[in-house]
Amino acid sequence: MDTTDALDPRDRRDRRDRPDLLETVGRLIAERACERLIVEFVQTLDLGEPGDVAELFTPDGVWEWAEGGRRIEGRGALRAYFAGRPADRLSRRLCTNILVTLTSASTATASTYFTTYRVDGHTGGMLPPRLPVQVGRYEDTFREIEGRWLLTARELFLDFAGPTERLSPADARAGA
Repeated sequence: MDTTDALDPRDRRDRRDRPDLLETVGRLIAERACERLIVEFVQTLDLGEPGDVAELFTPDGVWEWAEGGRRIEGRGALRAYFAGRPADRLSRRLCTNILVTLTSASTATASTYFTTYRVDGHTGGMLPPRLPVQVGRYEDTFREIEGRWLLTARELFLDFAGPTERLSPADARAGA
């Protein structure tokens, strides 16, 4: 039996009424690449070299806070900012409700809820649970450059925020 043309002719006719499969797959791949970039950002901050998050931005990328007028622009400034965090900082960020929207074939936006747990003065080991230091959302814009999706801008909106706890040397040793 020849299966090269096994599709029902009606299926071909119906296909004209549906979005192009390649277009749909391309959109899904782009959305997934942006989602992965969001997760890679927080993993690099929490588990890697914080300054390396600068490589996830376009050369002219921007990080800013909706309140307070803080704005960091350009990879060099971003690298210096993120690399300047305390070496004894323990942080874990949880991201959820990631909604990526393609705005063109090479641009996208996303909104992501995040929760940050963080202490300074950590010297190792497990700590008892703490309340989050921040809860908010990121509003991102992305651009595809030479086949790679990068952040062009990340704006941080905080709904809940507090100071970062600094463990005393005794607390850090005891895992308090």
